[in-house]
Amino acid sequence: MFKPKSFIPALFALALVAGPAHAAGNLVAVLEAEIVTLDPHFSTAYISRTFGYMVFDTLFAKDSKGEIKPQMVQDWKVSPDGLTYSFTLRDGLKWHDGQPVTAADCVASLRRWGTRSALGRRIFAITASLEPTDAKTFVLTLKEPSGLVIDALGNPVSPVAFMMPERIAKTPGDQRITEIVGSGPFVYSKADHRTGDRMILKKFADYVPRPEPADFLAGGKRVNVDSLEIRVIPDGATAASALQAGEVDFMQYAPFDLLPTLEKNSRVKLLNFTGGNMFAGAYRLNAASKPFDDPAIRRVLWKLVDQREVLDALGLDAKYATPCATFFTCGTTYDSKAGTEAAAKPSIEAARAALKATKYAGEPVIVMEANDLEAPRVSAQVLAERLKQAGFNVDLQVMDWASVLARRAKKEGWSVYGVHAGGFDLGSPLTNVMVAFNCADFTGWQCDARITPLMEAFAKAPAEEDRKTIAAEIQTVMYDQAPGIPWGQFAQPALYRATLRNLIPSAIPVFWNVEK
Repeated sequence: MFKPKSFIPALFALALVAGPAHAAGNLVAVLEAEIVTLDPHFSTAYISRTFGYMVFDTLFAKDSKGEIKPQMVQDWKVSPDGLTYSFTLRDGLKWHDGQPVTAADCVASLRRWGTRSALGRRIFAITASLEPTDAKTFVLTLKEPSGLVIDALGNPVSPVAFMMPERIAKTPGDQRITEIVGSGPFVYSKADHRTGDRMILKKFADYVPRPEPADFLAGGKRVNVDSLEIRVIPDGATAASALQAGEVDFMQYAPFDLLPTLEKNSRVKLLNFTGGNMFAGAYRLNAASKPFDDPAIRRVLWKLVDQREVLDALGLDAKYATPCATFFTCGTTYDSKAGTEAAAKPSIEAARAALKATKYAGEPVIVMEANDLEAPRVSAQVLAERLKQAGFNVDLQVMDWASVLARRAKKEGWSVYGVHAGGFDLGSPLTNVMVAFNCADFTGWQCDARITPLMEAFAKAPAEEDRKTIAAEIQTVMYDQAPGIPWGQFAQPALYRATLRNLIPSAIPVFWNVEK
């Protein structure tokens, strides 16, 4: 059985520079990659989002139940017609340079975020005005009602609506900020940042946590260490060894091939994840090129892809992986079984019969296999074999992930590839790439006239139950059109020293609340 070493992108293979053992009060962490982009609005990279949650803060935040709670906001209200939102900030909020957080800062931050975020663009498309009314209050007025405002402001989908001082937030969205000043629980120390080696984030002494307990990304962010040292160790085995030796306290991604050994080590603990904290894998299909320009041929893959087979090929234990038929991440708000009957009983025989009933004329199916990333590589290999068995003419082409990204931008020269993304990012029709870019110039080029009005209705729906119903309708269309085929949901557990206490279970690593 194939055993993957890790899903840490090889693209971040940077040299490890040895350093002294960490001092008391210092928590040492190894994350998925080096933090290169410090502007949390500029990049959708998950590692930049992680940095953002440490250094910056949000108006609202999601708790472990998936509910959006006030964070920097103390009070807020909505007018009876649903058009006017008034927000009042908490007392005691300060920027890391000592200046008070103002409503004008938040307005400027939201305007910049709105140029970078898919959710933000939807909100600002229906915004009549957004203005501060005094130092602590600002008002958002919409042209039409929307049920997405609060969800968008507290959603962890990258780029997140992080707040920054007005002078910094006035930096155009297509330019990176050069001054890193937030109001979050940690302060970025530029003087201590050594590229390719380590970054130091120091406890913000003037941070005022919310009174309630910390709960995922919401609640009181109480920092119990003097500093957070983020070490660059690209090799998973090396990082795991450093953690077991006591040189590192936390590792974001424990290597899968080491899990049996790590599970027996009493000095370390593994943190597993569920729901939106998991990754969701899918096969992305090219609807602009033969043979998958024909939805009937795409639908054959519902009878062909066995999710358990893919997860087993990846060497994933059942406690870390599960089949998941929904497009919107199992265990999250819009998880639905709508339309999933099509994928209920995959078999080669059924796929072969279904393919014969289509107009497939033997056109080559170009499967792109990324040889430098484990999940895309193995999932592509499994699919290629199944496609051959079903009667497709398969051309398996091996390349690195960067080449896959370049190739997928073209409408010709590829048919399908395997990919995985964070569960929160795929958990809503508005942020799921297989849905949100319907009839847009985006890889896959899926276009179905039924989805566009459903997306608009989803965005305008005032109640969560209404949005759940609409999401189920969208998924039914997605199963009919098959722009992508889910291949399973999995978690890559975090690894940490047993001496840590109260670590928040989050696939977005956060280091408030934890104690050594």
